[in-house]
Amino acid sequence: MQNLWNDSQAEKLVGDYAAKGVSRDLALRVYTTRLLGGEPRLVLHGGGNTSLKTRAKDILGIEWEVLCVKGSGWDMGVIEPAGLPAVKLDALLAARSLKALSDEDMVAMQRANLLDPSAPNPSIETLLHAFLPHKFVDHTHSTAILALVDQQDSEPLCREVFGGRLGFVPYIKPGFDLAKAAADIYDADPSVQGLILDKHGIFTFAETAKEAYDLMIEFVTMAEEHVAQHGRRPFTPVSLPAALATPADIAPYLRGAIAVPQGEGSFARMVSDFRTSPKILDYVNAENAEELARRGVSTPDLSIRIKTGPMVLPAPEAGKLAEYGETIRRKVAEFADRYREYFETNNARDDVARTMLDPMPRLTLVRGLGLFGHGRSMKEAKIAADVGEMLVEAVTGAEAIGSFHPLALSDLFELEYWSLEQAKLAANKPKPLSGQVMLVTGGAGAIGAATARAFAAEGAHVVVVDLDAEKARATAQAAGNASVGVGADVTDPAAVRAAFDHAVEVYGGVDIVVSNAGAAWQGRIGELDDATLRKSFELNFFAHQNVAKNAVRIFQMQKTGGVLLFNTSKQAVNPGANFGAYGLPKAATLFLSRQYALDYGAEGIRSNAVNADRIRSGLLTDEMIASRARARGVSEKDYMGGNLLGLEVRAEDVAQAFLHLALAERTTASVTTVDGGNIAAALR
Repeated sequence: MQNLWNDSQAEKLVGDYAAKGVSRDLALRVYTTRLLGGEPRLVLHGGGNTSLKTRAKDILGIEWEVLCVKGSGWDMGVIEPAGLPAVKLDALLAARSLKALSDEDMVAMQRANLLDPSAPNPSIETLLHAFLPHKFVDHTHSTAILALVDQQDSEPLCREVFGGRLGFVPYIKPGFDLAKAAADIYDADPSVQGLILDKHGIFTFAETAKEAYDLMIEFVTMAEEHVAQHGRRPFTPVSLPAALATPADIAPYLRGAIAVPQGEGSFARMVSDFRTSPKILDYVNAENAEELARRGVSTPDLSIRIKTGPMVLPAPEAGKLAEYGETIRRKVAEFADRYREYFETNNARDDVARTMLDPMPRLTLVRGLGLFGHGRSMKEAKIAADVGEMLVEAVTGAEAIGSFHPLALSDLFELEYWSLEQAKLAANKPKPLSGQVMLVTGGAGAIGAATARAFAAEGAHVVVVDLDAEKARATAQAAGNASVGVGADVTDPAAVRAAFDHAVEVYGGVDIVVSNAGAAWQGRIGELDDATLRKSFELNFFAHQNVAKNAVRIFQMQKTGGVLLFNTSKQAVNPGANFGAYGLPKAATLFLSRQYALDYGAEGIRSNAVNADRIRSGLLTDEMIASRARARGVSEKDYMGGNLLGLEVRAEDVAQAFLHLALAERTTASVTTVDGGNIAAALR
């Protein structure tokens, strides 16, 4: 493990924070916390914690001895001083005399003694930091340390590697009891420079930030060197098919299988993030990969991210995708059954009221390919995949020097269903489209961009497709929520297929498609040349068919239904003079939307259209608005508000119509009119 301490960088941060009234000690605490948090082999996504004992003033100017400790929700890799809330130290130390303290009372006590009442909750391991006398205390879940502690004989092994320099704390669930036990072990031998927490991680401590950090790197390096020097080849590989399917080939089947049924054709969907590397492949191809997966996770903190461990799938053979899709569904059902049994067995041990989490995996290992992380958002999916990579490293190390022997599932249950975590989950309400993927064509135009923003705001990850790839990417970035942009000519079937394939590669599948791309050609119908009319049909009809066919292909692999939404325009029902080249294919597209509703409704695929008029966009440019207004002898304002309401209809209004139809689970074969009121265009 490389020691990243840099004197000049540390002093620069001290100087930068001094200008903001932050003390030198707290600035250095932030500096080393970031060093630890930036290394995934030490800390992942909210894991680990650090602290500093110092003095600070409250809002009345009264100075207190305090513990500045990592706050809940802060990522160590990017922490700021505010992420280390100050807690009155005397109150924390007084808690050591108690015989018992519930988690809820512990949190309440810590909050009651915050100098800043609005600060985040201090870490669950705050008392452990407080009970150790050192000024700086660091805690990580190093994968190399986990390779040592996830063994049957972890204590003698740690004594062998570290001698008497580290105390050894048998596993106890984080909280008050662990804090007291760890402090007692330290008091029994104050010469130790840190503590090993069995099945959990490592603490180091010192009087300066640099010393505590140096010790962490030193001890982790000793663990790494022991694994390297004493390790053997940990895995025997299985044989694989001669030709493998690709991750994109199987991702929609997997994504559909792990969607959580909510009754009557509704699903809570997840997105997926794929990873592979030689190290990952060694692990997923191991003969005993499935048996290892069922043993548990390398540190109990991971249960909050990936439950009891990963699901393992066999290698997918090329050319046999339908059969593999059924294999995935069977494996998911088996995983879910085991999880329900795990919950019911452990939940029955006491009278605590708990709500079972959904039983679907959050990490899937696929022989021959790699691993997929799953989550209700791309952030969650990436966290699960990151955790998966570190699980691979920890288990590989453990198997290299012995046998992976993590915390028993019965003990893991206590942390996964910890009351404070249950409260967090209950408060975390997903948005209506969380976990769903929406693809919009013509995405960089006015209506497409507004639609991308509206769907992303409701939790969807958006794939913005546009002829201009750069504009597509800019629109996706503006929409937010980890959306992506891709360039494609929707009149080219191969380009449309590639755009959908990209959506699958990034997110694992597609749930909603807004087929929006179009362009208008003018001229009296009897005087149009065939080339112009055919060109309009290619973009305004056949492109919609290309998009819908690709969407249905993925929907059928996922088996969770899907939504097709078509932009058909008022020209489909109320043709305008000299607009036949545009109106004719749009009319065909309106009936195309109904045909999809008719042919695929039994599979839960809904198909609807939006009939909009006079929207400022690439179709209705400022120049065209001026021209049409002059032709009618009215002002541009009156032309744009020429409807029953007298209001200009905006791209955002059309986007809301698409959003409404996406959420209307009992609506299909419908046409929603967005034109401010135009009786001539009203459907009869």
